[in-house]
Amino acid sequence: MADAAPAPAPVPARRRPWRTVRSRAALGAALVVGVFLVLGSFVFVALLSASLRGSVEQGAAADAELVAAQVEASGEARIPASDDHLLVLVSADGSVLDVSDEDIVLPSPLPRGDSFTATVDDEPVVFVGEDVEVAGQDVRVLAGRSLEDSEDAVSTVVTLLVVAVVVLVLLVGLTAWVVVGRALAPVERIRSEVAGLEAHELDRRVQVPPSGDEVTRLAETMNEMLGRLDRAQAAQRRFVSDASHELRSPLAAMRQYAEVAAAHPDRVAVTELAGTVLAEGARVQDLVESLLLLARLDERSRQGSGRPVDLDDLLLAEASRLRGAGTVAVDASKIGAARARGDEALLGRVVRNLVDNAVRHARSTVTLASWEQGGVVRVVVEDDGAGVPVAERGRVFERFVRLDEARARDDGGSGLGLAIVADAVRLHGGAVEVGDGTGGGARFTVTLPAVGDA
Repeated sequence: MADAAPAPAPVPARRRPWRTVRSRAALGAALVVGVFLVLGSFVFVALLSASLRGSVEQGAAADAELVAAQVEASGEARIPASDDHLLVLVSADGSVLDVSDEDIVLPSPLPRGDSFTATVDDEPVVFVGEDVEVAGQDVRVLAGRSLEDSEDAVSTVVTLLVVAVVVLVLLVGLTAWVVVGRALAPVERIRSEVAGLEAHELDRRVQVPPSGDEVTRLAETMNEMLGRLDRAQAAQRRFVSDASHELRSPLAAMRQYAEVAAAHPDRVAVTELAGTVLAEGARVQDLVESLLLLARLDERSRQGSGRPVDLDDLLLAEASRLRGAGTVAVDASKIGAARARGDEALLGRVVRNLVDNAVRHARSTVTLASWEQGGVVRVVVEDDGAGVPVAERGRVFERFVRLDEARARDDGGSGLGLAIVADAVRLHGGAVEVGDGTGGGARFTVTLPAVGDA
């Protein structure tokens, strides 16, 4: 069967310039300004047109009033010969009595109201009427004025507004493009610097701009993140190195005994070889189990609700185990009721590791205590050994840390027990600290949230 063709490499998404933050900001600013300018222009043109028409109507009304007074004074329904305005005299029934210009064509019937618009020589003219009585007859004097000048003015203003709106919108869009582009330039520089970092270059830092704004805080946050990644990578390398060293020691011991037994069968008894292999194998197994447990703890950010766990029962079980072994004396008189919510197996590992650590360092006595107060429970394990120096108390919870290297190796300690305690307690939302014990040794105190009675 022929080999299957390799899957094609994913094609990177093509960048679309109009979908960038810079483009969207420029388009958004131009759109908002454009909408407001267009609406404002419509309102301005409407008000200007109404104002100019009102001025023309006032002039026509003044002409009609003046001519009406003249007609009334003459007593004849005739337009004064000396008047050069657009004038029309109509009767009460709407018939035309006299006109000043034969080109005046009025709509028929005449519109109701004080003013109306007609067309004279293809020009719009507004007419305003004034009623007068001549020789016992009701006559209406209509005076007209051209709207062409006002319409030309409005047309000119509209043209200027169109040009101004287009120019302003383009200017706002261009300004937003430049300003946003200059504001985002440090962000792009930070992005390019971080994108160019390799795994072995996490000690590098991006340049922090002196502007003191959000970009500065972004650069500082990015540097803090790079610092955390650098520390995590260094801790991982150190962890792998220490784990390799710890695994190599028992393997080397087993291999050495096996080589000696193979080369000189008479010098190494089978029971001695088996005892060494079993002891070192148990050491390797304990180390591997501790490493797997730490890996699982690293993957979990927070322990779920779990179920109530009686920590006092765990302490009493450890006290019984120690009494059965008979290596040290156990003081369990201060163990009181203490319940926490979590993983019983994990909390049991916490208690077991603290007790084993106390047994390794105790001269004669290990003291166990627990109580609940103020919504928290405390578990205390202390010994009467040499204690932990103040300067070293922050390091005892680190992985593969031994304050007494030779004794820790002889007693089978891997340097992971207290690290497991710290991670497991943190996973349950608690804390662990080390201080001076009442007997002069070390006092380890675990604090966890308490579980109230249901």
